[in-house]
Amino acid sequence: MFIAIITKSTGMLGPIVNLFGYIMNAIFNFFNMFGIQNIALSIIVFTLITKMIMLPLTIKQQKFTKLQSRMSPEIQAIAAKYKGKKDEISLKRQQAETQEVYKKYGASQTAGCLPMLLSLPIMLALYSVINNIPAHVNIVKDIYQNIATAISSTDGYAEILMEMSKGLTIKTKSFTEISEGILTNNHIIDVLSKFRTTNWDILIEKIPSIQGIVTNNVNEINNVNSLFGILNISDNPGWAFPGIIIPFLSMVLQFVQTKQMTAGTQAPSKDDPSASTMNSMNTVMPIMSGVFCVMLPIGVGLYWVASSFFTIIQQHFINKYFDKIGIDEMIEKNKIKQNKKNQKHPNETIKKVANQYTKSIDTYKTEEVKTDVIDNKPISTGGIAEIANILKNKNIDKGDKQ
Repeated sequence: MFIAIITKSTGMLGPIVNLFGYIMNAIFNFFNMFGIQNIALSIIVFTLITKMIMLPLTIKQQKFTKLQSRMSPEIQAIAAKYKGKKDEISLKRQQAETQEVYKKYGASQTAGCLPMLLSLPIMLALYSVINNIPAHVNIVKDIYQNIATAISSTDGYAEILMEMSKGLTIKTKSFTEISEGILTNNHIIDVLSKFRTTNWDILIEKIPSIQGIVTNNVNEINNVNSLFGILNISDNPGWAFPGIIIPFLSMVLQFVQTKQMTAGTQAPSKDDPSASTMNSMNTVMPIMSGVFCVMLPIGVGLYWVASSFFTIIQQHFINKYFDKIGIDEMIEKNKIKQNKKNQKHPNETIKKVANQYTKSIDTYKTEEVKTDVIDNKPISTGGIAEIANILKNKNIDKGDKQ
């Protein structure tokens, strides 16, 4: 079950959620100046703006994907070379050779992860705003506020709303004031904003005295939440027409998006264990998005559809850009950029290398005898210091002979 909280987020994502909330509110207010009050339209424009904000991360991620397709055969060859070797020395050598491949292409092993890690909180923040419209769009909140004020003036309203909330995806643990038999207006709106058409009818049955206020404001809420005049973005689409259009579009567009993102990249080797997993994910994820869209409000599905649509357009121009510069030129630019970074912080680079080799020296300390020899004498792998002493004594002996 998907849990949502309409009250503004105050957790770790709070600043990002509030920033996107201001953007959504500004978009809604802009269209309101022209007499248009529609959340669906605001969501579409909101998605376009956030896609533009995330464009640098998208380009960085796609650049790494292009480079990875070129590096993958070499990395797989290294993995095959050390297959079955689990000793520390082999693992260190495999890691060093893999790092050399990344260095050769001017890439970083964390380059692909960083954009994804940064985009994850952004995506969660976007979902929070879209799923919590009254908390961020003042005009919409005012409409719900009219109903909330009327409800709070009736007896037993808190118990009625808490009972109705059990069938909705609302986290009510934060409603601590319920112990006193009351609910704040914000928490009343938390419940009301999750109402479907049938929920409003049930509310009127339970509190008949507010029928007039509910009817007038619900009509306005339905107009604000209208999509093409036939769908309500607060309702679940279900499996029937026309609601099923949203899950279907989400699934189809994600299939197209996946195909487009992998276009121009080298197909993974059949020997690569991740190849089958990746192919399965590319097939399963679009289908899962369609299934989720059926279960979630249409507003969330509309965001996914708009996001995929704008991503396809965005990806078209990104692919054109990469095709124009070519992957070889991209590699050269990466190498130049990496060299400049190393020259800018030479001390840090030297320190990292020194630390790496120091750890390697400590790892290699062992009582075993290595097969390498100097003057037909076996060398102990006790460390570089010991080898240096052997070479020093050897030079001294040569000096004495002279």
